[in-house]
Order: sequence, then C-alpha cells, then structure tokens
Amino acid sequence: MPSPTPRTRIRRLPELALYEKAALYSIIDSAYVCHISFYDGESSHVIPTACWRDGDRLYIHGSNGGRLIRKLTSAKEAAVAITHLDGLVLAKSAFNHAMNYRSAIIYGRFNAVNDEVEKRRLMDIFMRLIAPGREGDARPGSAKEFAATTILGIALDEAAAKVRTGGPIDDESDLDLPIWAGVLPMVTLPQTPIAASTSIGAEPVYVRQWKTSE
Repeated sequence: MPSPTPRTRIRRLPELALYEKAALYSIIDSAYVCHISFYDGESSHVIPTACWRDGDRLYIHGSNGGRLIRKLTSAKEAAVAITHLDGLVLAKSAFNHAMNYRSAIIYGRFNAVNDEVEKRRLMDIFMRLIAPGREGDARPGSAKEFAATTILGIALDEAAAKVRTGGPIDDESDLDLPIWAGVLPMVTLPQTPIAASTSIGAEPVYVRQWKTSE
C-alpha cells in the first residue's frame, strides 16, 4: 500500500495506525458488511451493504435501480468504513475507558464490472464468503438476474487501518484505586442453523461445520 495520503493519515492516536496491506486485507476479509458514505449533491448519506474482497479491490453488489448503485456509478467520491468491536476496556477512571477494535477506511471511486464472466466469478467469491461450497450448491443466477444486478469495485490504494488491543491505560495517580479494571471481550459467534420449511436433502458440509463451530 502506498504511503498515507492526507485523507488516510491517522492523526488521532497515530500509534494505532496500520498502513500495511496485510492488516487492511485481514480486516476486510473478516467482514460481511461495510458502510459507504457519499454526497449526492444535496445531502450526505451512509448506507450499509454486503462486501467482499478479491485481490486489491473491495466489491459490493446491488440492484441496478438502487440509490446506492446509481449514485456510486455516477463517478461520486465515496468513503468505506469497516469496524469490528473486540472488547470494552474498563479503566479506573471514566475518562480512560476505551474499546478494542479493528477498523478500516477506504477512499476512492467505485467502477462497474461489465464483463459477464467476471461478474459471475466475483459472485462465486461472494458466495464462498457466506459459506464455502455454497456457490456449487445454490442455483446459479440466471441471465435475467445478472442483468438486473450491478457489481462495483473500489481500489484499495487509498486506505488505512486502525487497531486497538490490550487493557486499560490508567493515569499513574489512579493505579492504587480499589476499582476493578480490565477488558470485557466481545466476539461474534455462530449459532445453530435453522432449516427452512422448504429445505430438502441432507445438510451440506458447511452447515455441519457451522454447527460444530459454536
């Protein structure tokens, strides 16, 4: 990843900044949803949407007629945010409470993927993010469905990650206070799969693995 730009240089707690591609990719690859902000000429908007990475680009998809897709395809500058909350950090003073997190911000413009073969390849990657192997089980998208869907990609050239880990950082004058301090860890955990009433056939491997990962 190139050197930080004026937009990606982290000024608040710069010691938490990470500009390496590996750190950025790890945060993106752990996410299912990103938030995209843009200005449409009248007001600002932030819209959550599913996302995935392939190589050095982040991808989203949506209906051709959706507002997000329409605005982003009109050469609008956008910013993308991804955040994972890993814990609440309880210090001895209210002022020094914090959160452990992994976050990334991406700046740039989205471009449409027009090649039909590439669109199908990228949607297979998205399906594998949801459940590895699902792309081979689900009915493939029809020509009509793909014609109604737009896939947009944004380069990861102008981006930065920010990560906080560890315990509280208390003022030295507070260290002897008889107050509990530490971290309340948080993690997203899979739950037992719920079969639809229309489900037919045995559970695929990725569903059984989802069960055992609880």
